[in-house]
Amino acid sequence: MAPPPLPGNQQPVIIIKKRRKRPHAAHHGGAWKVAYADFVTAMMAFFLLLWLLNVTTREQRAGIADYFSPASVSRSTSGSGGVLGGLTITLPGAMISPGAPVSFAQPTPSRAGESDKEPNQTSQEQYDRAGMSTQQIEEKALREEMARREQRQFEQAEKTLRQAIQGIPELAQLSDSLMIEQTPEGLRIQILDQANYSMFPLGSSQMYAPTRQILGLVAQAVGRLPNKLSISGHTDATRFARGDVYGNWELSTDRANASRRALIAGGIADDRIETVVGRADRDHLYPDDPQSPRNRRISIVLLRDIKPPPSR
Repeated sequence: MAPPPLPGNQQPVIIIKKRRKRPHAAHHGGAWKVAYADFVTAMMAFFLLLWLLNVTTREQRAGIADYFSPASVSRSTSGSGGVLGGLTITLPGAMISPGAPVSFAQPTPSRAGESDKEPNQTSQEQYDRAGMSTQQIEEKALREEMARREQRQFEQAEKTLRQAIQGIPELAQLSDSLMIEQTPEGLRIQILDQANYSMFPLGSSQMYAPTRQILGLVAQAVGRLPNKLSISGHTDATRFARGDVYGNWELSTDRANASRRALIAGGIADDRIETVVGRADRDHLYPDDPQSPRNRRISIVLLRDIKPPPSR
């Protein structure tokens, strides 16, 4: 239906209304993600650098620097000149043990196809050729270190005993009667008779007071160590008039037992006594002079728990 006509010649008024659109915020895009990824990568590289500085030695760091140096690309002609440079990495973790021996890879002639092997495969083959695994090598190094520690303890016990005897005036003159030496069996302490001094009366196992006092000092010197003791008695070649009833075998055994009792009285635990033996005149200190009074002696051996490493 048409609108009613306006009176006269009037025309309808046309009203135009303009609406302004407010601009929205521009889209940021993904540039921030790229920047964040670069930051994370840089931090990861930084922490890797700190880790490498912590677990490598100066020689290894120099090897890493040479590896990334363009002038040193052609220096290394074999796998032994790599980043680790032949150094041994041992437990714990990736830390380098200060006690681990430094090993250097020796270049060996290779046959066709051997150059493609990994370095760790070559090392494993070397262990197999030597017949020792990594664990066996570590156990051997541990035993050698324990043997060296035990040796230092024996040397300290020897020093303590000598100082103790020198500190007692009435025993200082008997220092020549004391013989201490390191043997493969252990620390051997021997108390010898002299021409003007005897540990026991002739043909008796009842020791004199100075002898008992020296054995007390021996007990103090070795009392702190856990090693077991071996005691043996020795005589010279002099025969008894009635050797069929009581001879050098009985006398040496009785004197060894008397020494055992004196050591226990000085503080040595009874379970530390390993053996008590009478050797009679079968093991002279001076074989060329079987009648020498210095063949009459008491030998006390502080036995080793660990055999020392063989000398090279």
